[in-house]
Amino acid sequence: MTTEDYKKLAPSLPKDPGVYRFYDKDDTILYVGKAKNLKNRLSSYFGNKKHQAYKTRTLVKNADHIDYTIVQTETDALLLENTLIKRYQPRYNVMLKDGKSYVYLCIKKERFPRVFFTRKVIKDGSQYFGPYTSKYNTNIILDIIKKLFQLRTCTLNLNEKAINAGKYKVCLEYHIKNCKGPCENLESEEEYNLKIEQVKNILRGNFKPVKDYIKKEMAFYAERMEFEQAQILKDKFNAFENYQSKSTVVNTSIKDLDAFSIASDEKFAYVNYLKIINGALINSDTVEIQKKLNEDDKEILEFAIPAIREKFNSIAPEIAVPIEIDFVDPEVLITVPQRGDKRHVIELSEKNVKYFLFQKKKEALKKIKKQTPAERILKTLQSDLQMDKVPFHIECFDNSNIQGTNPVASCVVFKNAKPSKKDYRKFNIKTVEGPNDFASMEEVVGRRYRRLVAEKKPLPDLIIIDGGKGQLSSTVKILTELKILDKITVIGIAKKLEEIFFPNDPIPLYINKKSESLVLIQQARNEAHRFAITFHRDQRSKNALGTELTNIPGIGTKSAEKLLKEYKSVSRIKELAETELADIVGNSAAKKIVKYFEEKKKK
Repeated sequence: MTTEDYKKLAPSLPKDPGVYRFYDKDDTILYVGKAKNLKNRLSSYFGNKKHQAYKTRTLVKNADHIDYTIVQTETDALLLENTLIKRYQPRYNVMLKDGKSYVYLCIKKERFPRVFFTRKVIKDGSQYFGPYTSKYNTNIILDIIKKLFQLRTCTLNLNEKAINAGKYKVCLEYHIKNCKGPCENLESEEEYNLKIEQVKNILRGNFKPVKDYIKKEMAFYAERMEFEQAQILKDKFNAFENYQSKSTVVNTSIKDLDAFSIASDEKFAYVNYLKIINGALINSDTVEIQKKLNEDDKEILEFAIPAIREKFNSIAPEIAVPIEIDFVDPEVLITVPQRGDKRHVIELSEKNVKYFLFQKKKEALKKIKKQTPAERILKTLQSDLQMDKVPFHIECFDNSNIQGTNPVASCVVFKNAKPSKKDYRKFNIKTVEGPNDFASMEEVVGRRYRRLVAEKKPLPDLIIIDGGKGQLSSTVKILTELKILDKITVIGIAKKLEEIFFPNDPIPLYINKKSESLVLIQQARNEAHRFAITFHRDQRSKNALGTELTNIPGIGTKSAEKLLKEYKSVSRIKELAETELADIVGNSAAKKIVKYFEEKKKK
């Protein structure tokens, strides 16, 4: 979408709060944004492009039209934006990067429910708690549940009919007191379900009802003078208190609270989440968010918090954050604590997220050190050109002609940042008359990629055109016709200031002159130029030497080439006897050549 297109739209734009959407030519949503003032926000995309991030310019360039929805309040705009992003997942909106497989604790929907951990959530009515980011910590929780409550672990179908019919017998788990034998009706369903309720309380972080339940059971056995059983329960109670003391990291005056903090670099943001229930830290996680445009920390938190709360099934009525944010649910209290226990929770979260960012940078540094020079250069090139993938396969084109004579072109190929000379190609220009670099480039690029497409050979990741906007436009035209433009990054490099041009973008990119990526682009450009010049010289020499021979009536190009290949020059051929010539081109042609040069001497 051009600035001119926007100027036509601008007078009709409202100054109300709302949500705007950028669409491409196929009506696919590219970006969803919210605004306090729609007119002011949209005009910022079409102001001075030099002050915009490259990604923002790319969004505007790829957009075909804009649509918007007016709402009553900023909160409504935030809610609608969140809904649209979730539904359409636009290409240029930020994204949670989460390829991890988390652990859940499942309470199975069945008679005498089992409790076990799993990595798969199946919608069968069972209850899932989590996700837990550490399987080790999940095992600790599961172990404490097994110590407190003797729950079955078998997969038997314990329906009432089968149990009453005596279909099952107790197993080893019963004899070692890990199970109370519901399979033989030794434990009632009501008693078992009371234990399951306490398991749910533990998993929700509600520890008080669990302690009350154990104390009640202890008193029950003590009254019946079953002191051994009461002592077992007391040991379990002490183990549970020990578990709770390890879990509690904040003051118990804090009830249900979700705490978030953020740290970011140029490409990614990292959001830490602490889930606190009744003063206990129940869960923690740090998510990585890929930035798409120039989003600030406030925007990223507003996007990330609802997504994280949904993932962890959180219904906490209060959220603590380090900065002011707008939130979609008006019933949730948002606080920015400055002191006290909640501030300590935020500081703990910030400590976690800063350490996470430090670890990420450390890992990235290790990867860079492990990279080969070629990998490092190509990664830098990918970053400089904002490419989706690493350009392992690069092709560069150049034209060569002198005043329109003997026009030729070259295509050099670089693989893994090194010249692949066996893949080089040279072209005689066939359809263009006179010195027309734009048309020549269109012909050559078309011939090259029509063939690759027809033969189903791999396309390059990056095409470099030696030239400015004109040659680049010709290339884009032919790649669009072949329907492969969206599969390849195409740039032009202008010699004077080493400017990098992108299709349909009037503003060039200037890469640091000392950058390894610019050096690689220059190397490909220079190699294409050298290869084209060499081929042009060969063609010129060949044509110049062969001109006089092919002027002889009855002597064709093939005969002339045979003689030049054997004797190297026309002057030597003039001195040859007819029999010597006949050995190369035959008697008839030899007579014509001898006769031609004899007549020329007489003149």
